[in-house]
Amino acid sequence: PMQILSYLGGVLKVEETDLKTRTGFVHPIHSHNVSMFINATQEQDSGQYMCSVNVVDDTIRLDKNVGIINLTVLVPPAAPTCQLHGSAVVGANVTLSCSSKKGKPSPMYQWQREPPMLQVFFPPAQDRAKGTLKLTNLSLEMSGVYVCRAENQAGFKNCSIVLEV
Repeated sequence: PMQILSYLGGVLKVEETDLKTRTGFVHPIHSHNVSMFINATQEQDSGQYMCSVNVVDDTIRLDKNVGIINLTVLVPPAAPTCQLHGSAVVGANVTLSCSSKKGKPSPMYQWQREPPMLQVFFPPAQDRAKGTLKLTNLSLEMSGVYVCRAENQAGFKNCSIVLEV
């Protein structure tokens, strides 16, 4: 464990950590509310945080004096990369792939074909976890713009690819 903030003997101390410039107490200490804030959260701020309150001349009981909270910082997906695997010729099979280098939790992917021939895809053609879309027995009518949406609870980003059969 690493100390972040302390208030001892009337002295507020912010420890030398990467959180130093981004953290503090929400309320004045004398309000008896020792909530803290973290500004500009980063993925590496995720972890377990512990608050320990010890009052002078009070009996220390671990179950009474300590509060623990787990913090998970969500990260929106980075702009994904769309790729075509295979030869886009009539009768062939191709796979469209979509992947994002960042995202917490890992993004899920959704492919769709843009209007005027709007089409949404489902398994087994589409694998939402892997970001792949398998198109089989290509025809000229399957040409168009295909968009992939990488999404998690923190946000989404799109990429697109033009399929010319």
